[in-house]
Amino acid sequence: MSLITLAAPTPHAAPRSGFLWRLLRRPSGVVGLLLLAAIIAVAASAPLLYPDDPLDMVAQPFLWPGQDAAYPLGTDMMGRDIASGIFHGARVSLLIGAVAASVSLLIGTATGALAGYYGGRTDAALMRVTELFQTIPPFLFALAIVAILQPSIPTITLAIGITAWPSLARLVRAEVLKLRNGELVQASIALGAGDLRIIVLHILPNTLAPIIVSASILVASAILTESSLAFLGLGDPNVVSWGGMVGAGREVLRTDWYIATLPGLAIVVAVLALNLLGDGLNDALDPKGERRA
Repeated sequence: MSLITLAAPTPHAAPRSGFLWRLLRRPSGVVGLLLLAAIIAVAASAPLLYPDDPLDMVAQPFLWPGQDAAYPLGTDMMGRDIASGIFHGARVSLLIGAVAASVSLLIGTATGALAGYYGGRTDAALMRVTELFQTIPPFLFALAIVAILQPSIPTITLAIGITAWPSLARLVRAEVLKLRNGELVQASIALGAGDLRIIVLHILPNTLAPIIVSASILVASAILTESSLAFLGLGDPNVVSWGGMVGAGREVLRTDWYIATLPGLAIVVAVLALNLLGDGLNDALDPKGERRA
């Protein structure tokens, strides 16, 4: 008598074509995620590891890295702990970068969507405003705003946010123009859907890929802009920032280069992480990316 053994059906493996899987297959995306996670961890642990004010003078000035175990990255010309400044500066940089990018995303997405959807005079008027903003270099525009309104975290964030949106507006407008005459939008119009509903529920979700990629670039640009403003002395004097630390350290660059170099490296790592993540997101969100991989 022959025995027939029926093997239990094995469950199918989960599909590996999702967004997260495609992102993790890109070395740039993985490296960017790891670096960004490390920076976020540094910012989150700052109040725990360095609960005191990073602007306090806590030790002898000009301690080199490794010279005193209590201050592993040394101290600056005022006796402030450089490690504490870098950890707390990460919080300021990420805050300004995230909020300024959100302001730019809001203005740019709204402007581009309205211009692309309505066209005609609305498009012409909004694009003229966009071109007006593009005629002024964003950094000089932000510098003028901060100089007039006095340096503070809200002022710096607002100045960066309202000067960085024009390129995003043009990108969103181009995407909306391609979708405006599509079957989905036309069917929604025929069914009596309102303009706001069509834009929010049917058009913008299909433009998320370029918007998400642009968001990472906007955050990186905001961090660089804030650092440049602080380097020029237009940072918030009541908080520590990477740019402010670099600006303070330039006076002793020849003799104690580490004071400016260490926070400068933090800026490099943060911007590199966001740019690598942007590259990875661009590939992962590309519908043809799986075929090219």
